[in-house]
Amino acid sequence: MGALVLTEGAVFAPPGAGSFELPALFGGVTKPMLLVVLSVVIIATYFLLATRKLKVVPGKGQFVAESIYDFSRNSIAREQIGSKDFKPFVPLVFALFTFILVNNLYGIIPLLQFPTMARFGFPVALSVLVVYPVYHYAGFKRHGFKGYFKKELAPPGVPKAVLPLFSLIEFAEKFFLNPLTLAIRVFAAMFAGHLILAVFTLGGTFLLTETSGWALKPVSLVAWIFAIGMTFLEAFIQVLQAYIFALLSAGYIGAALASEH
Repeated sequence: MGALVLTEGAVFAPPGAGSFELPALFGGVTKPMLLVVLSVVIIATYFLLATRKLKVVPGKGQFVAESIYDFSRNSIAREQIGSKDFKPFVPLVFALFTFILVNNLYGIIPLLQFPTMARFGFPVALSVLVVYPVYHYAGFKRHGFKGYFKKELAPPGVPKAVLPLFSLIEFAEKFFLNPLTLAIRVFAAMFAGHLILAVFTLGGTFLLTETSGWALKPVSLVAWIFAIGMTFLEAFIQVLQAYIFALLSAGYIGAALASEH
């Protein structure tokens, strides 16, 4: 993005992709790296403490922990994988949902204010190194090597005339595009949301402090109002994207285990 000249001597340089390239804090370790590690500590500590002394009538901490687990287990894993096969995959779905949720919510937490999933390496690592091998392994284990490829690439009912093209498209989708689109979806949402919040926040500050004319200073209030509104919208999107990532991951596993295409 280019710089925007509002008044003489006042130049606003909007935040761009460079805003996500944070310098190393020490020894090559960056803020996003620390936040990822912190998210694991936060999740593990919370659920260990919340479930340390389980009660029939749960307290607030236990209730929230049980609600998140129940949502991951029944509303995501069971629904997408099926009641017969979902149990072994509940820990994975639960871990994906909570991990991405916490890392997304960093974007609206004061001082932290950086959604780590806005760095493409993190969601692509989850997708390609975790979800991708799990659902293909589940498919190979259930159907065998040949059976799995036949189910995915040459299901019954496909006309022979279009089978080569169909198989090529399905191969590209199942073995290349699915893991990439899974990662891109959450990355793009977090990247765009963080950038929009930065534009409104920094733009409002610039209008208030850097412009010489009083006519533009009241506009800063409008920019901050939009920033507050976008923060609530971004919080909703952050939760939604964590849900979608876990939902699609479970859906891929369920599709790999299914008997029919």
